[in-house]
Amino acid sequence: MPRAVPVWLAHPFRWQRLPVPWPAVVRGALCAGPLLGAGVATGHPAAGVLAGLGSMLAGVNDRPGTRRKGVLHIGLPALAVALGMFAGASLSGVGWWLVLALFGIGFVSGAGSVAGPVRSTAGMQMLAAAILGAGMPLPHLEPWQKSLLTLVGAGWLLLLRLVLRTPRPAGGSLSGERAAVATVFDALAEALTAVGTPGAEPARRRLTTALDRADEAMRLRRLLRRRPRADERRLIERFAAATALCEASVALLWEAQPLPARIADGPRALAAALRTGRPPGRLPAPETSTPARSAFDRALLDAAVVFARTLPPSGGAATGATDERLLRGLRPALGGPGATPEEVAGAAGDPTAPKGTGEPAAPRGSGAPAAPGDSGAPAASQGSGAWSSFGSRAAFDTGRWASVLRGVAGVFAWRRGPGRRVFGPAGRDYGLRVGLCIAACAATALFLRAEHWYWLPATATFLVKPDLGPLFSRTVNRFAGTACGVLVFALAGPALPGAWWPVVMATAGGALLPFATRHFALQTVAITLMVLSFVHVSGAPEAAPERIVDTAIACLIVVVVGHLPRLADPRRRVGPRVGAALRCTEAYLRQVLATGPGADTGERLALRRAAYQALGEARTAAEMAAAELLARRTGAPDWPTVVKAAERIVDATTAAAVRLDQGAQRPSEEDARRLCAVLTEMAGALDAPRRHRPRLLPPPTLESAPDCATLSDVAAELERMRGYAGAV
Repeated sequence: MPRAVPVWLAHPFRWQRLPVPWPAVVRGALCAGPLLGAGVATGHPAAGVLAGLGSMLAGVNDRPGTRRKGVLHIGLPALAVALGMFAGASLSGVGWWLVLALFGIGFVSGAGSVAGPVRSTAGMQMLAAAILGAGMPLPHLEPWQKSLLTLVGAGWLLLLRLVLRTPRPAGGSLSGERAAVATVFDALAEALTAVGTPGAEPARRRLTTALDRADEAMRLRRLLRRRPRADERRLIERFAAATALCEASVALLWEAQPLPARIADGPRALAAALRTGRPPGRLPAPETSTPARSAFDRALLDAAVVFARTLPPSGGAATGATDERLLRGLRPALGGPGATPEEVAGAAGDPTAPKGTGEPAAPRGSGAPAAPGDSGAPAASQGSGAWSSFGSRAAFDTGRWASVLRGVAGVFAWRRGPGRRVFGPAGRDYGLRVGLCIAACAATALFLRAEHWYWLPATATFLVKPDLGPLFSRTVNRFAGTACGVLVFALAGPALPGAWWPVVMATAGGALLPFATRHFALQTVAITLMVLSFVHVSGAPEAAPERIVDTAIACLIVVVVGHLPRLADPRRRVGPRVGAALRCTEAYLRQVLATGPGADTGERLALRRAAYQALGEARTAAEMAAAELLARRTGAPDWPTVVKAAERIVDATTAAAVRLDQGAQRPSEEDARRLCAVLTEMAGALDAPRRHRPRLLPPPTLESAPDCATLSDVAAELERMRGYAGAV
């Protein structure tokens, strides 16, 4: 039997299958090349180079999604690039002090990797801009002018994103959000088709991803608006219906009994209704053969009522209560608009939430106000405002910009929010890894060739970020892509006539960049073509052959430094994410066991969404750790298996929630407490060092609820997870 290829060796050849983003391709062709050409034509090549550089970095972030998502994903990194360019240009000419300065910027960039993908990208591009600003030969420009020109280039792409768009389908200004919610119904139909087959788990993960993207789209829609319009409230209500359907579908997936093909017709009809604006038509007849099927058909009936309404619910005080119930299912009210999974678990009353998170959360229903600038108070302490899931009513009444500024301030609050993660153990490790690699590359480059030193650390910037992919895979693809890009650029000079051929190459690279996101080597080819065009126009036409040598040296340094024992320890990188997911799961399980019959399930749906979102982040980190070069060394845990066990706990909890809603007997308070305590101990075991690991408790046998079989399944999954957590 042939031996399987190691994951770390096969990963460089993986290719994402994605549709061609033609609008982004057109935008890419109209950005870097034309901006560079405008600078050459007007006699200001340096200005064209910087504007083209800003548009190139923004083009890396030009991904499919709603217009508001594009503004956030392009705009925030663009501001970071402008800041990095200003810092780098100010450091130009300081000699060897530059190594220390770049270590500091690299540390900040690496630590930001744990604060989320958008902030991570912003940190990476800020570091790259600082290196290029300090090293590229662009005289006669002040630091603020360089910063402004890069911001102009990114702003040009953002303007094209807002102006050049495909014709809107039914839905007007909400077309992107409608499409995101419709994708949830499509993924739900696929998951129902896969029930009882080996593709059930991947289908459930795709459904979770669709829910995450729709949730982000809905939150961004509400970011700067004081009050929602009627069509927004109607779409929110339909998304809440989709969330309730997804909960029942997870119970069907857990039962693993094949379903008739017609059951998927309902979600497909609802998806078509969202896209076309027409009624969904006739839906499949209900059936009550199992508790999960009964719950699904009840949720489908509720969704049909929601889609049949042409106007959202209205009527004074009832309106606020209705909207609050709807929005609670979109985002946990316990943590505010930027709540992390850890904060959700802590605000829900988890005694094992990470310490040092600022003021303790007020008890549920106490009416105690939140700490200043903290949106972590329970919904009951925020009054009956309609928008508790996106922040309290007071946050919007005091001004839309005030709530935005509070969110920005949360990044720098080291005791809570993203700031707590950035300055935590994982953030420090990430920052140290990036800072050391950048400093080593900068020192080596200054020693070898002080006049063209910037390429070597700039190469390391796109390799060493721990959240972007396995280090060995990115290193191999970076070298291969750079070599191909240099070769193409060298052949294009004699082949293309005239002095404008660098502009043509920059245009081609900009058009290729959106398509190239499916593989890192291809993306490197596009970026190499564009950067070499900028360097050629800025006055260093002979620099192209040196890039291959510099890239090889940078790859070697990154592989050595990036695999140092502490910096490459997957337990420090993956363990906290799995622990945070288990804390979210514990908050969800506690809510399921505490909720009485007929209670509002909005908060439960919100906690379930937080648990699955945290599990998605943990799975990404686990798969990345499994594909690292040193992942199979002695004693390395199988992180994907650990995450899969955690996912099964959440699935079993969801199935138990459905059965409890259908009248199954609830466990005793002691059994419920022990179930939650087991999850708490597991989360602590994954977070704590091995020598300080707490004792793992065995789960209860649940004699107090013999007719709720899925609660016994929860206990069985906890026992299996207990074995995995003890081996980590």
